[in-house]
Amino acid sequence: MDGIIEKAISLRFEIAAVILFGIGFINLLLQSNLIKKIVAFNVMDSSVFLFLASQGYIEGRMAPIVTNGVTDAANYVNPIPAGLVLTGIVVSVSVSAFFLALVQRLYKHYHTVDFDEIMMLAKERVE
Repeated sequence: MDGIIEKAISLRFEIAAVILFGIGFINLLLQSNLIKKIVAFNVMDSSVFLFLASQGYIEGRMAPIVTNGVTDAANYVNPIPAGLVLTGIVVSVSVSAFFLALVQRLYKHYHTVDFDEIMMLAKERVE
């Protein structure tokens, strides 16, 4: 039992990322309010960033800056996941801003942010 607890503690960031992703995904599916869907999508994004960042860190290694002539790659963490996280954050903010702009336009047109109501109103206009 102690081995399982120690393993869970060592994988705490990965476990937290999976739980956050699940929470975001369930809310994305179950919420009809478009703003809440955007927040759920952002929670999912953040969980992916947490997972990537946790995979890039290795206990006992240094940042990839050559100091004291140490050039062996085994002494440094991999900088690629950090770069991916930074790029992902920029893309996530851009997509969230675009989603919010779309919701604002939908609200001006339909006077609601409830997805089901918008679909009913859109069907009524077509018929």
